[in-house]
Formats: sequence, C-alpha cells, structure tokens
Amino acid sequence: MTVHERNLANDDLKRYANLIGGKSLEAQGGAWIEAVCPSDGRPFALMPRSQKADIDDAVAAARAAFEGAWGRLTATERGRLLVKLGEAVAANAEELAALESRDTGKPLKQGRADMAATARYFEFYGTSADKIHGDTIPFLNGYTVAIVRDPHGVTGHIVPWNYPAQIFGRSVGASLACGNACVVKPAEDACLSLVRICELAREVGFPDGALNIVTGLGGEAGAALAEHRDIDFLSFTGSPQTGALIQAAAGRNSIGCTLELGGKSPQILFADADIAAAVPVVVNAIIQNGGQTCSAGSRVLIEEKAFDKFAAAIAAKFASVVAAPHEMDRELGAMINPRQRQRVEGFLHRAQNDGLATMAQGTVVAEAPASGFYVRPTMFGPVDPRNTLMNDEVFGPVLALTTFRDEEDAVALANGTPYGLVAGVWTGDARRSMRVARAMRCGQVYVNGYGAGGGVELPFGGVKKSGHGREKGFEALFEFCAAKTIVINHG
Repeated sequence: MTVHERNLANDDLKRYANLIGGKSLEAQGGAWIEAVCPSDGRPFALMPRSQKADIDDAVAAARAAFEGAWGRLTATERGRLLVKLGEAVAANAEELAALESRDTGKPLKQGRADMAATARYFEFYGTSADKIHGDTIPFLNGYTVAIVRDPHGVTGHIVPWNYPAQIFGRSVGASLACGNACVVKPAEDACLSLVRICELAREVGFPDGALNIVTGLGGEAGAALAEHRDIDFLSFTGSPQTGALIQAAAGRNSIGCTLELGGKSPQILFADADIAAAVPVVVNAIIQNGGQTCSAGSRVLIEEKAFDKFAAAIAAKFASVVAAPHEMDRELGAMINPRQRQRVEGFLHRAQNDGLATMAQGTVVAEAPASGFYVRPTMFGPVDPRNTLMNDEVFGPVLALTTFRDEEDAVALANGTPYGLVAGVWTGDARRSMRVARAMRCGQVYVNGYGAGGGVELPFGGVKKSGHGREKGFEALFEFCAAKTIVINHG
C-alpha cells in the first residue's frame, strides 16, 4: 500500500471509487492509495485516500436514507434486497474471488470459498429480516407491555484485510437486516472486493445511502468514522490495540460497539483422539489464509503419553505445506504486506533464539517472486507454555506444540492466555468432551472438528482480549438493534 497525490497517480492503474449516497466519488482531497498484490509486491489499482469530509458525507447520506427511503421499507422488502445481493455476489463470484485473492494474496480457492460464504451471509440475513420478533411481558392488571426491537440508526463498520468480503457480509448483512443504514471503512491493504459488492448492491436496487463505502487510511478515514458524532453503533474487527481506541471513541459518544479482536486459540488433543481425522484439520486451522486468521488454531496441546506419535503425524502433514502466488492455488499465499511479513519473521527469529526445536517446515515455491511477501510455514515443539510463541498472536503460518498431563492441566493451559476466541477439543470420550468444552473461556468450542463449514449460522465472538459482542448467526441481529419497552395502560 502506497499513498500518492492526484498528480502523481499512475494513470495505467484502474481507479476505484467511494460509493456515497448512491454516487461513485473520488476522495475530496484528490489523493490515492495503491492496491498492492502481496504475491509479487506490485501495485495493480488505485483507491481513494478519503478524509473526514468524505466520511461526513457518507454519514449524512446514511442518515438521510435511514430517515427516508430505506427506513420506510418493510422488513420483508429489506430482506428481499439482501437476498438479491446474495444472488448477485454468487453470480459474480469468480470476478470477486479473483479480485479478493489478488488483493490479499490468498489462494484462489480460498477466495472462492470466501465469496460462497459472503453470498450465504446475505441470504441468511435476508431471510431473517422479517423474523426479528419482539415479546410481551405479564404485568399489572390493565396493562399490556410489549418489547419491540428498533434499529440503532446509522452503523459504522471498520473491516479488516484478512477476510474483507466475509466480515463485510456478516456485519453489514446483519445491520441492514435490522433496518440500519451503513457506512463501511475497509482496510487500506485489501478492500476492492467490497467496493465491487457495494456496486452490486446499487445495481440490485438498494436505496441511495443505505450502504456507503469510503476507502482510506485507518488513522484518517477510519478514525473519522469511529469518532463521528452521528454514528449510532460501531462494528470493528482487528487488533486489540486498535480495538481499545475504537471502544474509547464509542464511549465518548455513548454508543455501543462489537469488537472481534483476535485470539490464540488452542487445539486440545487427548490420547484417545482420532489422530487421522485431527491432523488435516489441525494443520489447515493454522495455514488457512496464511495463518492471518483471528480464529487460527495456533497452539496444539497434546497429552504427554501421545505427544511423540501425534506430533510426528502433524509434522508430516505440515511439512507438505507449500506457499505460492495466489494464482497457483496452493495451500497458502503471501503475507498481506512487508510489515506483516517482518512481524512473523520476528517471531521466528525469537523462537530460534529461545532454542525452540523446529519440528517441521513447509516450503515456498521457487517460482514465487522475490518481491512477494512470503514466509516459510514453521512448526515448533515442544514449547514451554510460558514462551511468547504460546501466548502472543503471531498472525502467520507458525504452529506451536506443547504437552499436558491430564484434563485439569489441559484446561488450565488452554485458558492461560489473555485471549478467548475459539478452542478445539479432540477426544473419544463424550463426557470429557462436554466437561472440557464447558470449561473453556472462549466464544466458540469445536469438539472433534474446527471451524466447520464457515459457520454462517454460528454466533462468533470472544471474551477477554478477544473482544465482546457476537457476529454471525441470529445472535448478531440483537447487536444491531435495541429493545424498546412499550407499556400501555388500557384500564
């Protein structure tokens, strides 16, 4: 990602535009940001470098839509538009997947899977829009009390670069279903698929201003959106450090927010686990999207008596992993940018300096351009639970294995980090699986599996430093509306 002023912009690169109030607009300041492909480090498009004035216009457009054409639609009508948008994403999935893969560096097959999930989010929330029911409360004689759920109004969505389309679908889809109007600020490192999806929303008939997208830098456009006084609710996915700033901004304006802030998720393998079933899932959980996944299974906890056998099986699979340019469609691609590559390499150097044993390494294909942002996937073990590698989020294809003595020890180790997003439990003992799952301090637990099918229907979010609030599933709808109590005295 590189910033250029207007008169320095590369004319041979395709220019994308903001979508504000139904209009395609450049940034008012005239500056541009280059979209850089992680696979080769080369720019391939330009996006607006928006500022506060652009955010102001987008928020005003959203407010007008909420109080106007969008706000007057029935829940059924909103739902039908969301379903149409899902159908449009599915119809244009190949174009969108190619764009997202080039923008993020992820293999094309992962881009296709992301678009299938994104289409499903709009379908799910479209068919849910008229099913957000209220309630009644028994009260005093002569009174009827109703609980209705109202949209917040204008919601702001700050979307990260690792799964732009999916995270857009799960937050914006739920918000629109509830009747809110949305302003989206995607990450500057990967946002072009979202611009195209917003264009599709206009094409299928969304009223002007119901869905607005403004590209730019986090410290400029992102900060302006988070701090805006006419935003009624915020949704953010990203780092705990930035999440703290988002929550502080929401607090200053006395509005709510959902925060999904990453994790250090454990996979717990008891000696009676089906290791043949576990191995491909455990490896995929750390290499998917190059390990740049909030819910990546970056820690593997193995019962002592089975460690050598299980670790050898995981190592054999891990060693076969190949990183390559996105169009080669291998197991993983490049890191998103040089800064992220340096961060991951820093963890690798630290692990080597700490004397951690390298149990397996994947490869980077010889054809990978030297200008790309590649990291060789690496697996360490056994790692002391107190080591940085077992406690800090790497956000790369780096796997750490350790041992545990018994069930109590496994639970303590699994819960022993500042994060609490996802956990996996592998065992043939049904009673133990339930005990351990209930003991996990996190938002999702998988038993004998991990990250099943994208989980569009499954509420997702964390505790501790992994954030608060829930996305995905029907539960997300309750984040994007507020309960109102109506008390009627009819004598």
